[in-house]
Amino acid sequence: MSELKGLVDNWILLAQGLIGSIGALAFLIAFMYKIVAVDPRSVMEAKRWIGRIVFGTIGVEVAGTLTHAIISSIPGGVH
Repeated sequence: MSELKGLVDNWILLAQGLIGSIGALAFLIAFMYKIVAVDPRSVMEAKRWIGRIVFGTIGVEVAGTLTHAIISSIPGGVH
């Protein structure tokens, strides 16, 4: 069971790192677009995308934390 826990932990860390990196890149692109956009509608859309990116990145972190909590609550020496 500890091997399964280690595998899940590794996948969670990999997914969080990947999503964090992609999220940071997307955030920078959306922020740069917001700065250079001329049309007010484009600026508003960029702000919406920034909000979505931040919300999605936080969601991945919360999902990883909840997965760790669920796995640690399984009885049988998984702790």
